[in-house]
Amino acid sequence: MRISDLSRQTGVPVATIKFYLREGLLPPGRPTARNQAQYDEVHRRRLSMIRTLTSLGQLELSAVRELLRALEDEGRCLPELFAMVSRALPPVDTAKDQAETSTEQARVTAFIDSLGWKVEPDASARAILSQVLAAMDRLNCGQGVEFFEPYAKAAEQHASRELDLLGKRDEGCDRASAIVRAILVDVANTALRRMAYEHLVKQRFAGGPSGG
Repeated sequence: MRISDLSRQTGVPVATIKFYLREGLLPPGRPTARNQAQYDEVHRRRLSMIRTLTSLGQLELSAVRELLRALEDEGRCLPELFAMVSRALPPVDTAKDQAETSTEQARVTAFIDSLGWKVEPDASARAILSQVLAAMDRLNCGQGVEFFEPYAKAAEQHASRELDLLGKRDEGCDRASAIVRAILVDVANTALRRMAYEHLVKQRFAGGPSGG
């Protein structure tokens, strides 16, 4: 297909497609004439992936580029790719208020150890949870890190359910689908919790769900 057809099928403007080609986010098409090329399903899927990761996933384009390059590197194992996903997710300033969160960092470390989880010491999620605990204490709405134990157990079950789709081995699995799914399920979990919260708030504080 021509670049105009690719644009029409994906909803990505031609100018944006050309930008992705220049930046190496999209592989070159098959040359057919001077300044003309043909594109195929590989390009259509790659464009859809970029669009999804930058819109729903809210990833920076630089993070998407890094992920795409890593996916093309057969030497990268799945654990390394999933670690890259964690680093690529919308950033939080984990260096901010580091002194304030030192106590919480120790509590988070003990909490992770109690779960039996193997999490890298420099994982950004550790710092994020520490900041959450510090902020909750500061605003007098904290319940202690133990409050999050059911959330942690549910998260482990959900992660296991996703990874079961990949089987036991790295070889032969659709690595791109696995990475995209991990990011989109993270977004979906947030959406589901928000809807559950709205539903229960209406039930408990408004005499039941609204009609309609």
